[in-house]
Order: sequence, then C-alpha cells, then structure tokens
Amino acid sequence: MKEILLLLSICFTVSASAQRAMTISGKAQGTYYVVKYLGRDTVSLQPEIEAIFRQIDRSLSLYVPSSLINRFNKGDKIMMDDHMRIVVKKAQEVSRITDGLFDITVKPLVDLWGFGVVRHNNGKPSEDAIRRTLRQVDYQNLTLRSRYLIKKQPGVEIDCNGIAQGYTSDVIAKFLLSRGISNYLVDVGGELVALGNNEQGKPWSIGIERLQPGGGAQNLLMMTNGAVATSGNYQRFFDEGGTRFAHTINPRTGEAIHNNIITVTVTAPDAITADAYDNALILLGVDKGLEFVRDHPRLNLGAFYIYKDADGQVREKYSEGFFEQR
Repeated sequence: MKEILLLLSICFTVSASAQRAMTISGKAQGTYYVVKYLGRDTVSLQPEIEAIFRQIDRSLSLYVPSSLINRFNKGDKIMMDDHMRIVVKKAQEVSRITDGLFDITVKPLVDLWGFGVVRHNNGKPSEDAIRRTLRQVDYQNLTLRSRYLIKKQPGVEIDCNGIAQGYTSDVIAKFLLSRGISNYLVDVGGELVALGNNEQGKPWSIGIERLQPGGGAQNLLMMTNGAVATSGNYQRFFDEGGTRFAHTINPRTGEAIHNNIITVTVTAPDAITADAYDNALILLGVDKGLEFVRDHPRLNLGAFYIYKDADGQVREKYSEGFFEQR
C-alpha cells in the first residue's frame, strides 16, 4: 500500500437541485476509501461498493491466500478473471513504455527488502542477494495467451499493489456511472478519480499537502474529469548508514529507492494510469521524470514533485499546465 499526502477539500451545501450529496467511507485493501457523489436515490450504495472490493481482492490481493494472484505465484500459470487481465495487460504496457522501470514481477525484491506481506527489518540486503533475486525479475518473463497468464521461468512472482488501488477507483467510478451518477469523487487510499462537479456546481477540488513549515493543502487541483495518484518515500522505510531506504524498489537495479524525492503526484485520464506511472516517475527523479512527461504527450500525464535540494531545502517542480483545470 502506498502512503499518500493528498487532502480532499470538498464542501457540500444545500443544493437547489433534486440531487443530494452522499458520502460513503470505510476501510478496504489495507487502506481507507471515500466515495462522494450526487444522487437522487438516498439508498446507500455501500454494500455494493464493498462487494466490488471483495471481488477485486479475490483476484489481486496478496493478503487473500486463495486469490488468483497467490495461486499464480505458487504455480506456473493461471486463467485470469477480468480484473487480473485488465491490470496485468496495463502493467505490461507501462513496463514497455518505461523500459521496465515499472514491473509487477518485482515481488521477490519487495520481499527481500522486507516490504512484502511478511514484513521484516533485516536491513539492506547483500549485493549478492540482490543480484540473485534480480534473475527472477523481468516483465518479459510473463506471457499473456488468451485468458491465461503464464510464467516463462520458475520463481517469477507478481505484485500488483503499485497499480491495483488505482484500478479499483476506476471500477467504482464505472459502477457509479452505471447507476446514472455523473458527479462523483472516488478515493481509494489516495488514488482518486473525479467526474462532474460537487454540490455547489463547482469542480472537485483536490489539495496537495506541502511538506514545509506551516504548509498544508495550499495547492489545489480542480477536476471535472480525471484522476490523481501520489507516490512517496516518507512512511514505509528504514534507515541504515545515514541512508533512508523506502518501499519503492527499482526493478532494474534491485535497490530500494533512496533519492531526494519526497513525493510525486501524477495526473492522468484514469486512476490506473496515474497509479502505475507515479511509481516510474518517482524512480526517474525530478528532471528525468518531467522530461518523460514532456516526451510522452499522448499519455496525457502531469507530475508535481516535492523534493529536497542539495542543501536539504524542500523544493517543488511540476510539469507545464499541471494546475490547469481538468
């Protein structure tokens, strides 16, 4: 689960329309969720939304022993359901575009560093252990054949935590649309997707918390159709030898992230895309990450970095047009 520094700034007042502001919240997928929407039906959609969480968990959760992903990791192939097929196909697409910087076969490395399902703090692994584990990590060791996901070699395991919550936000958004709801904000652990307006008839406002003295949610994104995700290195980490190693693992080098990035917030047309690319952009770093966004206009990405400069001062950089209304 990625920890997020996104704050919601959403005001609801009495509306002149027949629609009412509804809020559903709870815990799922090891994190929180909040769904806000305008609707004429006052019957709560929470039971159906939580059923969606359970269905996706049965497919993609490493914490559900009988899930499809766990069965695949223990075997050599699996017949995918629609959830796994969509997520794996998207993950492989992002892997190709980022030249393997995003890679769901990173699970053995995540486990080696102690950030997996079974947490441990044994410190930085040896170079030899990292080198051996890297042999199992390569998105090209996965084959999609019809509805089957197949390993090309033993020992390959996948971890979809870097993309599954964004996907879940999109699924819930599509569910709301199927119920005739066209004004909503869905937030699953900080992976957000928005459509339409709030009860005041204004775009949904999403605040980005700034890690500066007296900071707070000072920068606002105004969204009527888009998604936001954030990746950071400020909560799941350990310190060793004066270096902070965070939970994002570089699939190319096998190293846990230890650069100067505090957070990167990514905007995209949908949450699965924003969620996947925030992993790659935090590994690329500020300058290369912003260059990647500029060089891939068809992806329609935006990026906002909070980082420390050479003097330890907190700085911000963002892509052109990042704060324009979407």
